[in-house]
Amino acid sequence: MAQLWGGRFTKETDKLVYNFNASISFDKKFYEQDIRGSIAHVTMLAKQGILTEEEKVQIIDGLNGICRDVENGTLEITDKYEDIHSFVEANLIDRIGDAGKKLHTGRSRNDQVALDMKLYTRDEIVELDKLVKKLLEVLLQIMKDNTETFMPGFTHLQKAQPITLAHHMGAYFEMFKRDRSRLKDIYARMNYCPLGAGALAGTTYPLDRDYTAELLDFTGPTLNSMDSVADRDYLIELLSAMSTMMMHLSRFSEEVILWNSNEYQFVEIDDAYSTGSSIMPQKKNPDIAELVRGKTGRVYGALMSLLTTMKGIPLAYNKDMQEDKELVFDAIDTTKGCLALFTGMLRTMKFNKARMETSAKNGFTNATDAADYLVNHGVPFRDAHGIVGQLVLYCIEKNIALDDMSMEEFRAISPVFEEDIYDAISMKTCVEMRNTIGAPGEDAMEKVIAQEEAYLISE
Repeated sequence: MAQLWGGRFTKETDKLVYNFNASISFDKKFYEQDIRGSIAHVTMLAKQGILTEEEKVQIIDGLNGICRDVENGTLEITDKYEDIHSFVEANLIDRIGDAGKKLHTGRSRNDQVALDMKLYTRDEIVELDKLVKKLLEVLLQIMKDNTETFMPGFTHLQKAQPITLAHHMGAYFEMFKRDRSRLKDIYARMNYCPLGAGALAGTTYPLDRDYTAELLDFTGPTLNSMDSVADRDYLIELLSAMSTMMMHLSRFSEEVILWNSNEYQFVEIDDAYSTGSSIMPQKKNPDIAELVRGKTGRVYGALMSLLTTMKGIPLAYNKDMQEDKELVFDAIDTTKGCLALFTGMLRTMKFNKARMETSAKNGFTNATDAADYLVNHGVPFRDAHGIVGQLVLYCIEKNIALDDMSMEEFRAISPVFEEDIYDAISMKTCVEMRNTIGAPGEDAMEKVIAQEEAYLISE
């Protein structure tokens, strides 16, 4: 068991205790960040005269060699070591001798792991942002292609008013755009370097923390050494942001599942993103959408678990905080996987445009427009509401849509109706008359699409 802290102890740690305490099984995930941070640290130490230039070169060459060997598979990270820091330092000493023993000068594992986790999280935020942007690009293309694809808009899962597929997709575009802004905010807020905070109270060595922060592309150093090692707010914020992202994916998945059903038949999911039944040969199941919906709870669980872990921890570092890593690693991997798969499913999905328009007509989504027609012909709105209610009841009894009624049938309920009622309640008119910004009308949608396109180019 490779440990870096044995001097105080007179007997070896119990194997079960060692295994329970060790983190190498999961923190090996950020070996590259650990080495990157160590290179910056020794560069700063040499600048400050704490290490010689020769020692700096030896250590950096050794660290780069370890990184290469891990990446090409000739050096394995095993549970012989307690954590990734022990692995790197022990292998460095084996390779370069006494100079390697100076690697840890002026730092603690507490500020080292805080740095590693920040570097790893920062890298993953960039990757998450790329995946969300790809999803937004697919959504924007669907919006561009479907400004005249009419479909029902829903409230309470009941058909309400006619919209377009472009408008519906635009709602999700706004959600995922907010998700990107949250990631950007978290990156900016967390981007301060904890290295140099020591165990909790800094160090007597004359470190240049500003220089270390600069080498690692941080905005600057953290300003309180206790908070530096005790802070996990940025992880809680990221888990919260990913939970919101997964909630958006889950809502979208629920709609895909509904639209894929025999009752809706709005979409056909590509064979690559669906499965069949082991017993029912007619089935084509929306498994990816269902799994995304299911995995949302997994990310929520990570958020609640870390909040619960952190709620009773006094300053500064406590071993409880080691629990952050598996939770965050799993949540990030889950969210990235869901984003990638959902984007692929959406990109290859086919939309049944005729079915969508028929559904809008048969759901009386143009009833509000029929009432507006009467109001525009001098009928008080409350009376118009009642008249259209009678029209809908009549159509239900006859199993027809409002558009299918004859002029005689319209006038039998209200003599105000004229031939222009058909144009007034057509899907095209119902949608295109709604042209305030944010509405589904084609002119309004074209303006929004242009803004969204500019946003994707600039961000």
